[in-house]
This record gives sequence, C-alpha cells and structure tokens, in this order.
Amino acid sequence: MSPHESILHLPALLPQIAERLTISVEPYTLRFRRPAKTSRGEYETKRVYYLRLQSLEQAGHVGCGECAPMPQLSCDDLPNYQAVLEQLVGQMAQAPDRFDVASLRPYPSIAFGLATAINSFIAAGHSSEEGSEKPFCDTPFTRGELGIPINGLIWMGDKAYMYEQIKAKLAQGFRCLKLKIGGIDFSEELELLRYVRQHFSPEEMELRVDANGAFAPEVALERLKRLSDFRLHSIEQPIPASDQWDELAKLTAASPLPIALDEELIGIHSRERKAQLLDEGKPHYIILKPSLHSGVDEWIELAEERGIGWWATSALESNVGLSAIAQWVSQYPIVRPQGLGTGALYLNNTPSTLRLVGDQMFFREVRD
Repeated sequence: MSPHESILHLPALLPQIAERLTISVEPYTLRFRRPAKTSRGEYETKRVYYLRLQSLEQAGHVGCGECAPMPQLSCDDLPNYQAVLEQLVGQMAQAPDRFDVASLRPYPSIAFGLATAINSFIAAGHSSEEGSEKPFCDTPFTRGELGIPINGLIWMGDKAYMYEQIKAKLAQGFRCLKLKIGGIDFSEELELLRYVRQHFSPEEMELRVDANGAFAPEVALERLKRLSDFRLHSIEQPIPASDQWDELAKLTAASPLPIALDEELIGIHSRERKAQLLDEGKPHYIILKPSLHSGVDEWIELAEERGIGWWATSALESNVGLSAIAQWVSQYPIVRPQGLGTGALYLNNTPSTLRLVGDQMFFREVRD
C-alpha cells in the first residue's frame, strides 16, 4: 500500500473539508488502574488531547482524533505542547490550501491525531446515522469479518505480579506474550520465562521481551545469550537508543536473538535517515507506534524493501487512538500478533469500538 493511500495521510480534500468545520482541542487526563512501570519509570496518569471536529452544516456530524505524546520519550513531548498543537491546528484551519503537511513531521502525535480526526469526520459524513462512530476505512476488520491477533502484554513489576499476569493471559488463550524486562533482577526475569517455556513450546506460545533500552552495551550480548535459551521470538530495544549506530550494528550481527527496534526510531523524520538506520543497524524487526514515530507508512515501505519485518503497538493511547491504530494496521496484511492490548489500562477510558475475544481483537460500532 502506498503511504498516500493510508488513513494516516491527510486527505487531498483537506481544503474543502476545513472550510465546513470547527476544530477544538480538549485536554484529558487518563488515570491508570495500576502504575504502569517500565525500565524508564512509572506512569500513574497520562495527558492526552482530543481534536474535536464539528460540522458547521450538520450538528451530528463530528470527528475525533487523539494526540497522545509519551512523557519523557516522544520527540514532541514539549512543555508548551498544547500551545504548539493549537497553533498548528489554527494554521491548517485558516489556510488549508497552503498548509504544509511536511511541517507535521517533527510532531508525530499531532500528525496522527489530526489525520485520524479528519478521516473520522469524513467517515461520519458518509453515514446517515447520527450518534454512531463509523470506521474510517473499509477492511475485513472494520466490517467485523476478521479479528486482529494481539500479544498479551505483561507489565513490569515484582516477580509475583508478573507471574499473576502471565497466568491470567494464558487462561485467556493468548498465544503470544510480551514481557517487559529490565526492571527487576535479571535472574527473576529468567525464571518467569522458564515458567512459560515449561508449559508451552515455541510452537504453542510465542514469547517476546521488551527491554526498553535497559541493557548497557557491554553486557547486552551476554544477556541475549542467556535469553536465547528460552527460544524467544525477539527482543525489543535491548540497548539505549543512540544517534551512533555502531554498537547496535555489532549487537545485531552477533545476537542469537532477533532484535526489534522501537525507541531507536523516535525523532527520525526524513526518508533518508530512516533508510540509513535500517541499512546500518540491520534490525530483524521494527515496531511502529503512530503517535511516536514519524511517517509509519514510510517506515513500512522501507522495511519491506529490505526484508525487515514489522508490527504495530499502541503508545498508551485511550480507546480513541487505539481504535485508529487498529483500523490503520488492518489496511495491511497482518502476519504476526500486534501490540494493541492496552485498552483496559485506564479507570476513565473512553467508550471503545474494540472488543477482545481470546487473543483476537474485533471492531464494533459504538453508539451514543
């Protein structure tokens, strides 16, 4: 699929659409059911910004997108984020025919929220039913014919908490688990992996781990060798992201485990730099988060040209953003589980267009 065909691309009809609507920015604070811990720290709340598009011609014609930068991680996590967001939205609304879409590249969370808001507005205009959230692409997933396989996410915590999460995911029927590692004693993390492998072979259960850059380069290879005893599918971001890719290239070449990159992709906006990272770092996989990574469709195009696999995950968006990511990824052939199982993290989440059956995510329309 061409990046220009993606629902994350601002439509060519933007000038005509922008003349018929108003846009408001609505901040909202999501509250986690339990602090979400990674090797970078803990999250108890997350601030997001909803873009509400309202037709000037029809009261029930609305669209919504979500801008959700990750604190201390996103390249567009700015102290004046809301002011920047309102400025860019204002520029688009005032002169849509002259709006430079390329100006959004340094702001992936804003680009994602704006594109999905506009495409949801277009979809709502094609519907004769008010109060029903319509999909903004037509795929077997959005028609309710196929589900998207997802991984069961095991959040970092003490050993007992992680063990309970593993048991719960296994009972729910997940066939792919992703464990956050790097936050407790490494030997205890190995014991958790050993527990899963004692009950399920690699053919029965795919295991992924995510270090969030927790391993120092000088110890990373030794740890990857120990992890490889459990026949893992891959390890995500084993060493910290860096503009210098020599260490990454050496580790990838020597690793007994396939390496997937996530944080390494943050802040890389140009096609040339994206290609350079893939050519020099030579990852086995890349993990794409539309709120976090600039031009995800372009990343897919470049990766597939090089035989590099990929999958998508959320960046802890609310159900608004999560639904948009699921719809976007359903435009592609899905050959491996996606990382979209974050909808139950919040106490005050928005209504969801998604439902989970076992380890399959399905789309459903939501009515007011």
